[in-house]
Formats: sequence, structure tokens, C-alpha cells
Amino acid sequence: MGLSTIVFLVTVIFSVCMCFSQQAHVSRLHPKYPPADDEGGDSKAFFVSRDTKRIVRRLREDRTAIFRLTGNVVPSGLYFVNMSLGNPSKPYYLDVDTGSDLTWVQCDAPCRSCAKVPHPLYKLKKGSLVPDNDPLCAAVQAGSGHRRPSSQQCDYDVKYADQGSSLGVLVRDSVRTLLTKGTVMTANFVFGCGYDQQGSLAESPARTDGVLGLGSGMASLPSQWAKQGLIKNVIGHCISGEGRDGGYIFFGDDLVPTSAMTWVPMLGKPSTKHYDVGAAQMMFGNKPLDKDGDGKKLGRIIFDSGSSYTYFTSQAYGAFLSAVKENLHRKQLEQDSSDKFLPLCWRGKNRFSSVAEAAPYFKLLTLKFGSAGAKQMEIFPGGYLVISVSMHKL
Repeated sequence: MGLSTIVFLVTVIFSVCMCFSQQAHVSRLHPKYPPADDEGGDSKAFFVSRDTKRIVRRLREDRTAIFRLTGNVVPSGLYFVNMSLGNPSKPYYLDVDTGSDLTWVQCDAPCRSCAKVPHPLYKLKKGSLVPDNDPLCAAVQAGSGHRRPSSQQCDYDVKYADQGSSLGVLVRDSVRTLLTKGTVMTANFVFGCGYDQQGSLAESPARTDGVLGLGSGMASLPSQWAKQGLIKNVIGHCISGEGRDGGYIFFGDDLVPTSAMTWVPMLGKPSTKHYDVGAAQMMFGNKPLDKDGDGKKLGRIIFDSGSSYTYFTSQAYGAFLSAVKENLHRKQLEQDSSDKFLPLCWRGKNRFSSVAEAAPYFKLLTLKFGSAGAKQMEIFPGGYLVISVSMHKL
């Protein structure tokens, strides 16, 4: 079976199985020493009570919301969460998008143009409209030019790079989420009620009910919850590798790994609202793919979970493919073009049952950030290769 070496498949670099922190139960501490009838017992009971309350308070403060991710890179090309909105809560599939701030669902307000979505359309409730003088309204409408003065509602009009768009109104409703401590949190959340979708967002059947905006702006879900004091303003997601689907995404800092992490500063506002780390240098194995060493060939790097794949500039992509082909020269792999979806594949003498079997033929891809390249992101072959599901040749 052939293997794709399309570089835009580096979105599977986070090869982490789904894991949830163990539930913590703190109800009462039982001291090993005797209770109050001993000398100093009253003081000991006081300290035990005080420490118990402090521990419980800390556990309540350090909260992280966690959602299961569903999807894959190939063939789905997207990852989504199942979010419970409203009271009573109802499920909605939301496309995870770190490239935008606004969360919205297709909505019966009534609907002017909606796709056939997995769940019934969200119903607009009386009293849930966000007024136009709300700070979140100004944040959503900034730069869109879609503002109606003296309106009793806040209209939004969001457009995406693929020419899809959603038009609607902002509402405030509740959302239920699982916490890492094993409890369920219900919190207020401002999101969009989209009654007019155009372009790709109007195509039926749709695999999701809307978009989960996780950008750095104040209207995104983590920003709203952080301002309410519910979580720390931290997001992270781990995507399964080796052909497994799904993963998980978390809001808060309880699940941030303490090791094997590379921290890279993001470009500050107001230069961009995206998670932008600036220019990067690229290496394949020990070979630099940017001759000038200034990152111009690769360009600026933006992390966007809403894009199905990772894209390089044509110059950087060409340099990467040339390095891959040069590395495979005289190796026992044959290039194959029978897969119409994946334009560049190789096959071996025997069928590859997993990416791990083919990985030894390829080299490490490294992205270096910063002026001296001190911070680097290592992408192993399992992060840019995928098994072709449509090829059955040996």
C-alpha cells in the first residue's frame, strides 16, 4: 500500500492518545492521631478543617474544561466537538477553528438559508438576544462594517477564506461541559445564531452544525470563560496518530504537559488576531531547505485548526518535495500515482500496514523559530505521512 508524502498532512503531528486526568475526591480528611479528648486535640481538628477547606477550594478553582474530538485528517479533513447548548441542553457538532473568534450554530430565527445539519436547528429564545451596546458585540463587529446603530440586537456577518459566510445575531445561552475533576460545569456563553449561510457553509448535508471559534479575540469561548474566572486562558488539543481518529481539546491549564514541550512566543496584537509565530526555517534531516536562513522561503507560520491541512508556500513545498525525492533515490520504494486524492504516493515491495513500517525510509522535518532558530518543532515521518486507503497494490 502506498504512502502519501503530502506535506499538508502535518496536522497529525500530535500523536497523543486520549487521556483524562483522574477524578479527584476530597470530602474529608481522617487524621491518624486521636480526636479532641487528647491534649491539643482542638487545635489539630481546627488545622484539619482549615486544610480540608483550602484543598477543596483549590480543586474548585483549578478547573479545565475538556471535550472529545471526533474526526481525522484523511478522509474527513476536519475535527469537531459535541457541545451541549441551551437549557435544556441539546447536542451540536462544532468545527474546531483556532483561526476565528466567533462560535455560531445554524439557527431557526427563522432560517433564511441553512444547510441540512446533523441536529435540529438551534431555536432562538425570548430574552437571549445580545444588545448592540454589549462589549462582545463591538468585538465581533470590529472590522466587519456590519453595525446597526440603536438596534436592540447585535448582528454579525463572518466570512471565511473559502468564501463561506454566516449571517445572524448574537445570543447568550448556557453550555454544559465536563471538567477534568469529573464534574459538569454549566456556564454562560455568547455565540452566534446563524440564519443565513452562504457558500460552502450552505452545502448539504453538512457534517457539523456550526463553528467553534477559538481565536485569541475576546469573543472566543476560552476568552469569555477566562474573563468570567471559570478557567485560565489556555487552550490545547491532542490529536491521535497512527491512523486512529479523534483526540481531545481542553480549555484551562490543568492538562498542559510539564515536559516535551516547546514554547514559542506569538506575535502580539494588534498586528494579528491569529496564532502567528512569524517566519520559520525548515530542515529535512540535517539539510536546510532555506538557503538564506531567514525564513523567507517558508513565510510566516499561522496555527489554524480550521484548515483541513497544513499549507506551505509553493517555494517551500517544492524544496521539501525535492529533498524527499532525493532522500528516496535508490531506496526500495516506487512512486505511484493511482490514488486520485493524494497526488504523491510511494509503495514498497510489500503492503504497508502502518505508517511506522514506512517511517524508516524518511527523515525528520524540523521547523525552527526565532532569530537564532533556538525554538524548534520536530515533525517525525508519522506526522507528514498517511496510509492511502484507496490503493490496493503491493
